[in-house]
Amino acid sequence: MALFKDRTDAGRKLAEELSEYSGRRDVILLALPRGGVPVAFEVARKLNVALDVFIVRKLGVPGHEELAMGAIASKGIRVLNTDLVQSLRISPGIIDTVEAAEREELERREELYRKGRPELDVTGKTAILVDDGLATGATMKAAVRALRTQNPEKIVVAVPTASREACDEFAADVDKTVCLTTPEPFYGVGAWYGDFTQTSDREVCDLLGKAGDINEYKASAKGAENA
Repeated sequence: MALFKDRTDAGRKLAEELSEYSGRRDVILLALPRGGVPVAFEVARKLNVALDVFIVRKLGVPGHEELAMGAIASKGIRVLNTDLVQSLRISPGIIDTVEAAEREELERREELYRKGRPELDVTGKTAILVDDGLATGATMKAAVRALRTQNPEKIVVAVPTASREACDEFAADVDKTVCLTTPEPFYGVGAWYGDFTQTSDREVCDLLGKAGDINEYKASAKGAENA
């Protein structure tokens, strides 16, 4: 039985659980593309907070790509799971090869999604990472590691649905975890959506364009208030 009609419905329900952040200027929602964007857009709209995309690419172990040996983000950020790299004896050359391929895709998405818009500065703010769900949590873990290098005051992970194991694993890594539902057995993220159609690049661009316009309007209004 589906718990959410689609990602829009999931975002609206997740927003209710995040109501404590409503209207706060020190809060930035960061959506993981692609599926996290429609969820986060609804949260941002409901809570009246700023929204940005956080493009992170997991560096998967060759042959075991779901196993993250690190992650890359924009501005040349790279974080490695040094314990894993050392235990598997992964050479610097292999890491560089994997990074080069993932960096190419990251840069493609940066250009496509941002369209020249600068990133929102998360320094000293509460950054809420949003995705449409967590199965293994590997991509979100990579995002947390990359985001931490940008010095936010707090990091919150928020998703509509997750496996209990994945949700629990974040407790020690972030300031707060919001997993709206943790069904047992979990099966997979898509099992809990009536419509889990893959989010397209065009949909991501449209939603981020709307969010960008809203963010700019808020900034202008704030400037007028302070004038």
